[in-house]
Amino acid sequence: MSDVKLVGTARETFGKGSARQARRDGNIPAVIYSHGGEAQHVLVDAHEAFLIIKNHRNALVTITIGKKNHKAIIKDVQRDAIGRVVEHIDFLAVKAGEKQTIDVPVVLVGDVAPGAQVTLDLHNASISADVAALPEHVEVSVEGLEAGTVLYVKDIELPKGQAFENDPEQVVAVVSEIVAELEEDEVAVEGSEAAPAEAE
Repeated sequence: MSDVKLVGTARETFGKGSARQARRDGNIPAVIYSHGGEAQHVLVDAHEAFLIIKNHRNALVTITIGKKNHKAIIKDVQRDAIGRVVEHIDFLAVKAGEKQTIDVPVVLVGDVAPGAQVTLDLHNASISADVAALPEHVEVSVEGLEAGTVLYVKDIELPKGQAFENDPEQVVAVVSEIVAELEEDEVAVEGSEAAPAEAE
């Protein structure tokens, strides 16, 4: 995934009142955590941060603060009670070539064989990858699969550099036969035909 850029400023005031004012000014309070280093408190543009969260949730982000660039990934996003407003972001500083494990949604692509249907069992997968190539999701093809097919984690091939952290024997999806259900009027007709004739 391509590098995503974000400009930040050092946060100098703290507390709930300060955070509310920052959000009114169009910024989001954030923290950049590093391995063994001191956490850095910053403010980032709310609109730009929202677009990154929406479109590039697992991207490698270059956060520019003054003349210094920080390579980081998003570790946590805190939202308001309704879930629409981003209130705080936790970033984790990373280095080129470093690997991270993240949870991403599993997406089924393709159509199963006629007369079959597919059920997704594994909705989120744990994937380990280079920080510069963290996926947004995992695609699982079910194209042409017949009823009775069971897909396991070990059956799914990931792009080079990515690896599952899930149990290889964990079920990802199950393809089953579609069982036709009789319409209510058909059931009623069959029931009337089966009823014994009244005595004359």
